[in-house]
Amino acid sequence: MRRAGGPVSAVLWVALVVVVAVAATVVAMRTRRVLTTPAERAVHDTLHTASLAARPLRRGLDEASAREAAPHLRLLTGAESLAIAGPDGALLAWTGPHEALSGQFVAAAARAIDGGRRVPVGQGDLGRAGEHDVRAVVAQPLLIEDTGVVGVLGVVTTSEPGPAMLGALTEVARYACSQIELAELDASRARLDRAEVRALRAQISPHFIYNALGTIASFVRTDPERARELVLDFADFTRYSFRAAGEYTVLADELRNIDRYLTLERARFGDNLEVRLQIAPEVLNVVLPFLALQPLVENAVRHGLSGKPDGGTVTIVASDAGPDCIISVEDDGVGMDPELLRSGELDAVVSGASGAAGSRGPSTSEAAHVGLANVDDRLRAAFGNDYGLVVETAPGAGTKVSMRVPKFRPGIRA
Repeated sequence: MRRAGGPVSAVLWVALVVVVAVAATVVAMRTRRVLTTPAERAVHDTLHTASLAARPLRRGLDEASAREAAPHLRLLTGAESLAIAGPDGALLAWTGPHEALSGQFVAAAARAIDGGRRVPVGQGDLGRAGEHDVRAVVAQPLLIEDTGVVGVLGVVTTSEPGPAMLGALTEVARYACSQIELAELDASRARLDRAEVRALRAQISPHFIYNALGTIASFVRTDPERARELVLDFADFTRYSFRAAGEYTVLADELRNIDRYLTLERARFGDNLEVRLQIAPEVLNVVLPFLALQPLVENAVRHGLSGKPDGGTVTIVASDAGPDCIISVEDDGVGMDPELLRSGELDAVVSGASGAAGSRGPSTSEAAHVGLANVDDRLRAAFGNDYGLVVETAPGAGTKVSMRVPKFRPGIRA
């Protein structure tokens, strides 16, 4: 049996090897067919080159971004050399040979900026700089609608610039403009974020500041040590609230500042204000918009106490929810009519809350509206429309305002 089984086993083994080899060959052929056709390689290379050019341009057009983007834009145009000038016509970058022609390009760029159109310079007008064999230098303005010329793209070619070359230059210029425009939109969004933070700072209730200072003054004679501690808490609260650094912070810092705020409010209200905290330690380093919790807590204190002679309770919860962190601020005040909670309309929510809670007048209602609507807008701008504020309420049942914040989001850090 052993002698008879040997050759059979060998034959089976050879057959198995052949099958595996054939299968591997088929897989390799399929892989080559999927990934290595000339057309697919060309598309892949072009898209990859375009993405490499986009990265620096998304920072805006300056000397550093132009130098980084120029080699990739040159590949996209197929030109021998490529140059980039700024909106004032100054040369920002040159890649490829024939740099002795940079002066002619700068002159053509100035004309392109003035006229807002493409300016070709033929061989007869280029002179003998560098004893070149260049047939043309073409300056293509980078035009953005409602902005104007933001720069000039130039190509150097040793052949006559025909329709294909000029068409490629036009499309590459249009692509560069789109990236520069996105950079400006990003910058505008950053400026808007800073403006919204300034609005939040300005919106911090003047009544709270006056009341806090009044409370501190009341302790100066009766309890000087307590007054000293409250002064330090007030100083730390204002220092954090008006800090100059960034539009984002970590939850731990935001909670620390809210603790200072609540310390000052408890000194004023005494036992009428109860605060409960439930914070999961693993979410303390979650990044969220700066001053995102302050308006929520201030409204909860105001509405939790208003109309309740025995005071009220504010509960702050931050819990781990897988990829997200859920933060809620809840009061046991008078609540509001849920019919006011129309989808996406925080103005109705907050006006209803202020009215139901017995607000002190239009200024208080307006301040609450600005605060919560501002936070909602900033959350959605930073993390997407799935991350706005959610309000739960009913008459006599208090109000709960919640936000969901991702634990990590690329490009957002404190």
